[in-house]
Amino acid sequence: MPLEPATLAYTPDGTPFSAAYDDIYHTKSGGLGQARHVFLHGNGLPERWQGRECFVIVETGFGLGLNFLATWAAWRDDPQRCARLHFVSVEKHPFRATDLAALHANWPDMSEAAALAHLAPLADQLQRQWPTLLPGFQRLHFDGGRVTLTLIFGDAASGLPQLDARTDAFYLDGFSPAKNSALWSPGLCATLSRLAAPGATLATWSVASGVRESLAACGWALAKAAGFSGKRHMLCGTWPGETPPAATAPRHAIVIGAGIAGSSAAERLAARGWTVDVIDRESAPGQGGSGNLAGVLRPLPSLDDNRVSQIIRACFLYARRHFVALADAGLPLRWGATGALHLARDDAQEAAQKCAVDRQQPPADYLRFVDREEASQLAGWPVATGGWWFAGGGWVQPPSACVSNLARHGALIHPHFGCQAERIERAGELWQAFDAADRVIAQAPVLILANAASTTRFAPTAHLPLRAARGQVSHLPAMPESAPKVVVCRLGYVTPEVDGRHCAGASFLLDDNDPALRREEHAENLEKLDFILPGFAAGLRVDVLDGRVGFRPVSPDRLPMVGAVGDAAAIDPVTPSRPLKDMPRVPGLYVINGFGARGIVWSALAAELLACQIEGEPLPLEAELAAALDPARFLRRGKAKRTHHELSPAGSDA
Repeated sequence: MPLEPATLAYTPDGTPFSAAYDDIYHTKSGGLGQARHVFLHGNGLPERWQGRECFVIVETGFGLGLNFLATWAAWRDDPQRCARLHFVSVEKHPFRATDLAALHANWPDMSEAAALAHLAPLADQLQRQWPTLLPGFQRLHFDGGRVTLTLIFGDAASGLPQLDARTDAFYLDGFSPAKNSALWSPGLCATLSRLAAPGATLATWSVASGVRESLAACGWALAKAAGFSGKRHMLCGTWPGETPPAATAPRHAIVIGAGIAGSSAAERLAARGWTVDVIDRESAPGQGGSGNLAGVLRPLPSLDDNRVSQIIRACFLYARRHFVALADAGLPLRWGATGALHLARDDAQEAAQKCAVDRQQPPADYLRFVDREEASQLAGWPVATGGWWFAGGGWVQPPSACVSNLARHGALIHPHFGCQAERIERAGELWQAFDAADRVIAQAPVLILANAASTTRFAPTAHLPLRAARGQVSHLPAMPESAPKVVVCRLGYVTPEVDGRHCAGASFLLDDNDPALRREEHAENLEKLDFILPGFAAGLRVDVLDGRVGFRPVSPDRLPMVGAVGDAAAIDPVTPSRPLKDMPRVPGLYVINGFGARGIVWSALAAELLACQIEGEPLPLEAELAAALDPARFLRRGKAKRTHHELSPAGSDA
């Protein structure tokens, strides 16, 4: 279902008001004062986060974002703050970016003017990063990645059960229980309790008997405290247990593979202060399957908004923010946010594409349907059908993304180029990677395999059903400003001019390891090109075309493999299906792999997911979507057999 944004409204005295719930967003006596008294002080903050590596807060009801901004400001002002702050908030009716900016520009309580001015720069950053209003999890990073905001857009009853987090403090700040009982229901209280870490706390302005009874029934020890600004009481709660001591294990990892998967994983760990050794057999990053001149950045909707579409949407939105951050940091990323046009194959698919947009009603800046005439205008070339227009899509040069990822955090990443990891071995608590002369290249407690289909050369990961798919891209001569000026896809793809060339392709041949360019595959690419842009390939000769061949790792279900490696040796072949949470894992061994032809889209969020799994932080994806990427999914029915599953030749142009 599409999101229904909040409607901007005020009471006569200027307090932000929700007509949908007939309630105000915060007390008339001052939203900032309430945020500090009820939620920060009610949870013992900032004292409780001091000295911690990571502290996690979950909020019900993001609203204007005032609680987040107040918490962020308190964190910045605290010299003893935790190293990283995670703030997770659910919101069924988020404000549009323009309305949020208007609300932040018109704080109602002038007595708080000076304090609110302190929040203005933070509010400006929030507004500039405010995400497209699409359902699901969206993750934003602030303060150099030390503050992370995860917004769950949608109904709390369905969104919060999908959260995988160990929460240190809860802000219960929905509309009044009398106005919005669903956000205070016994079921939701039970869901929040499941997320509580030992010694967690909660705070809310509500002391309604139903709220107290639901929380107490879950095991919370509750106490009333003095309320804010004339309200007699507020409620505080404590979850049983004590906060565990901080982990002392070295934060050091090895990543084998410096393509888009490995470089992204290294960047996300280094962002958390990890030291990372990156090993790659090539002389520079992004020279294997990630070595193409340009790759396509766009999502892949579906009529039923299925699991794959949801994952790709989340990955696309996060990737866009990641590439913007790399570019803003002055790193050598090369990309073009030109927009991407996905033309229908035929009339039937065109009708289905239009139906999907009509049904899901996405924001126009994310996706809209365009007819053949407008599609032709966007492409700068006559086309045969209409299709989907992604204004935020475009192209990325993968090697430049790999270089930028590895350079972003300076000395924390140690590259070992021109170095082949021939074998891996666990010695005590450390993983070791050895070269051809059986010398240790690097050793660390955590080892991440991002070396495409070569991952299966190692014994602990030999069971993974990874296959290599040969893909040949054709390079066409192009003049600056020549058509198409946007990425265009239709059972193939063609890019705008990049370094004097259009990229068109691509072939998809499983288990074909020949690296040589082939005339017949150039011919196939030109046929696809003529299907995309009729007449565009006229006069192009396959015998003089340049191009590139790459080998992309693919899985049977065409989803990536991201997470801890299942221990195939510990599983009985006849053991019936088991839950992933009960699957034995190889200690300290992870994979980020199987990106196929969509590495540009998958990479950033897959790496963020992996880093969160390793660190025990809140996951950036719904739990069921993260499970769909778990590499242990192939061990659910006993030991995986290395069978060759049939894969359709669908890549980034599907």
